[in-house]
Amino acid sequence: MSRAHRRITSLVLCLLSLAMLSAHAQDNSWQAALGNSRELAHELREEIVSIPQLHGKAGGKLPALVGTLYQPPGAGPFAVVILSHGSPSRGADRELLGRFRLVAQIGAMVKQGWAVLVPMRRGYGASPGEYAESIGYCQEPRYDKTGAESAQDVSAAVAFVRSRPSLDAQQIALMGQSAGGFASMAAASMQFPGVIAAVNLSGGRGGNGFDGIPCRPDLMAQTIGQYAKTLRVPMLWFYVENDKYFGPAVVQSWLKAFEAAGGRAKFVLHPPFGADGHLLFYKTEAIPIWLGAMNDFFKERGLMGLR
Repeated sequence: MSRAHRRITSLVLCLLSLAMLSAHAQDNSWQAALGNSRELAHELREEIVSIPQLHGKAGGKLPALVGTLYQPPGAGPFAVVILSHGSPSRGADRELLGRFRLVAQIGAMVKQGWAVLVPMRRGYGASPGEYAESIGYCQEPRYDKTGAESAQDVSAAVAFVRSRPSLDAQQIALMGQSAGGFASMAAASMQFPGVIAAVNLSGGRGGNGFDGIPCRPDLMAQTIGQYAKTLRVPMLWFYVENDKYFGPAVVQSWLKAFEAAGGRAKFVLHPPFGADGHLLFYKTEAIPIWLGAMNDFFKERGLMGLR
C-alpha cells in the first residue's frame, strides 16, 4: 500500500472512530457507566433549558440554544462549570452530539459540588441555527472568526447563569475539550463578570487526527496571543503527549505565544493515553486524571475548589 493510500485509510478510520465516539457519548456512557438513565437523570437533576442568544448579525435575532443543566442536591447557589463540546471532523456528524450527555464526566463534577451547564452551540446537536464555526481553507484558516462565533454562544450561557437563582454567577469556570477548549479560551478573553477561571482540555481547531499538526499552527498562535492580551483569569492547559490532533511541539508554540502576550496558564502535559490522547476526556477511566488536574489547579490558585 502506498503512503498516500495509508494516509487516506488512516483518515477514514479516524472519522469512523469519531462518529462512533459521538454515538457512545450520547448513549453508552450514560447507561454503561452509571446505570439506569432515568435514575441518573433524577440524581443529577438533569434539566433541558433554553438559552437565549444575546444578539444576531445585522441586528437580527438568533434562535435560542439548547442546553442541559445538572445540579447537586439543595438550593444552591452552586459554582458553575460551563462545559463546551468539541467539533466532529465531518459536518454530517455534528448532529450526533445531541445534548453532549457525557454523564459520567458531568456526574463526577456534580458530585463534588459543581453545577454543570452544557450549551450546544449553533449548528450542533440539538441546537438550531446555522453552523458558524468553519475555519475556511486549511491554507489560511480564520481562527479569529471561528473563535468569535464560538465565544458568542458561550457568552449566552454565561448570561443564562445570571438568570438562575440556584447558580452562583460570581463563580463560573469555562471548560471545554478540543474545539470547546478553544471556545472557552476565546470567551474568557471577553472578561465576563463572574468568570474566575478557564480550563482548556486538548484545545484547538484545524487538527487532522493523524500527525498532531493542525492547519497553520502559526496562525493559531497569533489568535491565542490576541486572546491573552485581554484574558485576565488563570487558565489550566491540559494536553496529552500522544494527541493526534494537537501534538506537544505545536501546543508548546501556542503556550509560548500565550505567555508572551501576558496570559497566565498552568500547563500539564500528560503521558500518552490510549491510541489517541486527544480523546482522553471521553474515557470514563480517565476521569480521575483530568479531575485531579482541575483540583490541583484551583487549590494552587486559592480559588473555589471542587468539594
